[in-house]
Amino acid sequence: MSNLDVHGHEWRDGLRYPWPQPPAHGQVQEVAEGVLWLRMPLPFGLDHINLYLLRHGDGWVAVDTGLNSDQCRAVWEQVFVDVLGGLPLKAVICTHFHSDHTGVVGWLAERFCCPVLMTLGEFDALHHGPPKSREPEWAFLDFYQKAGFTAERAAALLPLIQGEHFRPQLTASFTRISHGSELTIGGRRWQVVMGNGHSPEHACLYAADDGLLISGDQVLPRITSTISVYVPEPEANPLRDWLDSIERLRVIPDSVLVLPAHERPFFNLHLRLDQLRDHHLNHLQQLLDACEQPLTGLEMMAVLFKKLSGRFDELMAVGETLAHANYLMAEGALVREEQGGLHRYRRCATGVVKFDPLQMF
Repeated sequence: MSNLDVHGHEWRDGLRYPWPQPPAHGQVQEVAEGVLWLRMPLPFGLDHINLYLLRHGDGWVAVDTGLNSDQCRAVWEQVFVDVLGGLPLKAVICTHFHSDHTGVVGWLAERFCCPVLMTLGEFDALHHGPPKSREPEWAFLDFYQKAGFTAERAAALLPLIQGEHFRPQLTASFTRISHGSELTIGGRRWQVVMGNGHSPEHACLYAADDGLLISGDQVLPRITSTISVYVPEPEANPLRDWLDSIERLRVIPDSVLVLPAHERPFFNLHLRLDQLRDHHLNHLQQLLDACEQPLTGLEMMAVLFKKLSGRFDELMAVGETLAHANYLMAEGALVREEQGGLHRYRRCATGVVKFDPLQMF
C-alpha cells in the first residue's frame, strides 16, 4: 500500500520515496548537490537502470554505464550535451560487473581517456564473460541436467546468455577500489562498502557527511537482487555471502537516502534490509518444507517460483533455487544425492537439522 505525506513523499510498504515519479529515460533528477540521478533504458521486463553522475571540478564522474547497445550510446550522446554541458567524464566507477552496469565502460573510458574504478573481483569477473562456443560444453550440460533439464532443454539455455547485450565493451586497465577505500569526488567523501553474493565484490558508495548511499544492486526497493549459483562454481554459497553482507550494511545509519540501481531512491534502509532478509528466510523455509520427499532442482524451482514469464526467467530462477539449496546443505538442513544423473535434495532426519531461521542473526 502507498500514500503521500505532507511533503509529497510517497510511502509504500514502509519505505519513503522522495520522488513519486522517476525522470524519463535519458533525463536526470538532482538528488543532492552535485549528484544527478540518470535513468537509462533497458530492453527487458525491467526496463531501466539508474546511473549516477557526480560533479567533480570541471567534469563529472559516472557511476555505472548501461548496456552495450546502440540505444544506450545514443542516450549517452544526448547526456553529454544536455546534461554534462560538454564537460568531460573524469572517471567511471562500476559497482559490479553485470552487463547493465558495465556495458559501455570501455567506450566511455576510451572516449574521455579516463580511469575506470572497480574492485578486483568485479574486474576479473567482467573479463570472464559467457561462453563463446555455439555448442554447450560438458560442464554447462552437466549443471542443468543434474537440476532436471533434458539435454535438449539445457542446450537451449545457452543462447539466452550469449546475446551482444551480455558482452560489455571491455577496458584493458582499471584502478582498484576495496572495502574501506575513500574517494573524494567534488569535495564529497565517499567510502567503499563492499557487498557479496549478488556478484563477487560489489562496491556500494557511502557519503557519511551527506547521508547518501549509492547501493547498486546490493539493496533495491520493491524487487530483490538475484542471488544465484552458476555453471562456473556449482558448489558456491552466494546466499550466505549475501546475508552476511546485509548484516554488515546495518552499520550505515537508517537515515541515509539510498540511491539504488533500479526503481527509485528511498529512505528507511534498515527496514528494507529486514524485508530482504525475511524474503530469503521464507524461501529457505519453503524449500525445507517441500523437501520432506526428495526433489530435483526443477521441482524445487516450481515451489519457489510459481509464475515465470519465459526461458530467461527460468534460467535465473533455477540458479536462485540452487543458491538456496546450497545454503541449506551448508547448514546441514538438506542432503543431496545423485540418482540416475539427477541431483535430488531431501530434508535431513529430525534431530539432525541445524538450520533454524529464528537463530540465524
